[in-house]
Amino acid sequence: MEANINMMQNNEADRNKTIIRTSIIGIGANLLLSAFKAVIGLMSNSIAIVLDAVNNVSDAASSLITIIGAKLATKEPDKKHPFGYGRIEYLSAMIISVIVLYAGITSFEESVKKIISPQKPDYTAVSLIIVAVGVAVKIVLGRFVKSTGQKVNSDSLINSGQDALLDSIISASTLAAAFIFLFTGYSLEAYLGAVISVLIIKSGIEMIKETISHILGEGSDPELSAGIRETVNSFEEVRGVYDIVINDYGPDTYTASLHIEVSDALGACAIDELTRRITAKVYEEHRVYLTAVGIYSFNSRDEEITKIRSEVVSCVLSHEHAMSVHGFYMDKTDNSIRMDVVISFDAESRIRVYNDILSDLNKKYPQYKIYLAMDTDYTAAE
Repeated sequence: MEANINMMQNNEADRNKTIIRTSIIGIGANLLLSAFKAVIGLMSNSIAIVLDAVNNVSDAASSLITIIGAKLATKEPDKKHPFGYGRIEYLSAMIISVIVLYAGITSFEESVKKIISPQKPDYTAVSLIIVAVGVAVKIVLGRFVKSTGQKVNSDSLINSGQDALLDSIISASTLAAAFIFLFTGYSLEAYLGAVISVLIIKSGIEMIKETISHILGEGSDPELSAGIRETVNSFEEVRGVYDIVINDYGPDTYTASLHIEVSDALGACAIDELTRRITAKVYEEHRVYLTAVGIYSFNSRDEEITKIRSEVVSCVLSHEHAMSVHGFYMDKTDNSIRMDVVISFDAESRIRVYNDILSDLNKKYPQYKIYLAMDTDYTAAE
């Protein structure tokens, strides 16, 4: 386990170095582009090029925020935050999203002003060449930053990369407007700026919504859940894995809990040893720490109970939206049956489905006390 912890710490350090290195590249590229475009925009009296320069400054600020967020997220857990500070990365992604939204709003305001009070642009060959170079640089930079963000699972980098790709569209549109003006004499910059600003605003809102979704807590990755299930099921003593709940405390920082079904013949000492082995293997293979492993026992020595279980499960699953049954155990000493039923979120009323199932079971098996727990479909693989 100690070796695994050291490996995870090294991987986290490499991840942060990648994020910081990529962000520094973004800052340098954006500041250079901003300086060139600001000078050209002022010389040519082009509002579109000036706004493009401002956008590059906001991109540099976004990269700086990404660096700060990555640094703060690596703080060691403490009493106040025992699960660490990984979620700070989501907050930095939120700030970047707000910057994108603010840039779109201010660009729209300036474009509207130019529509009301138009100014004639004065393009030169040098200015157009630099804008064209800016388009190429932003496309390469945007794809590089976004793909790196996807590799290291960094929302901040992904948002920065997406913003850079949007900027390349802005620059390309500015270039198109310049050629239209040179060949026709019509200046469409202000109108084009307004349209582009709306697209930036839309992108900013979408980024904010996605980041808020992460902060609120989304359903776990089906592949990760399925992988954990497969790992735990590989233990000979385990007959089933249920109720996998994965908690996200920042990119690639997960804790989880689950239930396993084991034979009622397994003693407490054996169960303790089993859960420790399961915890170690899940941590090793998936970098997920199991905070709890609950136990369901199944009747392993009574054929009559096995038959009744099959009948009960068929009865439950005959109800629409009843997805699965687990944790079934019958105790003949007090004539009781206990089990969990997973009810789909697609049901109009999950409580009503639960009550219908319980009522049906009580009618069919009046000789038994039915203890039915309603469970939740926490993952797509559940």
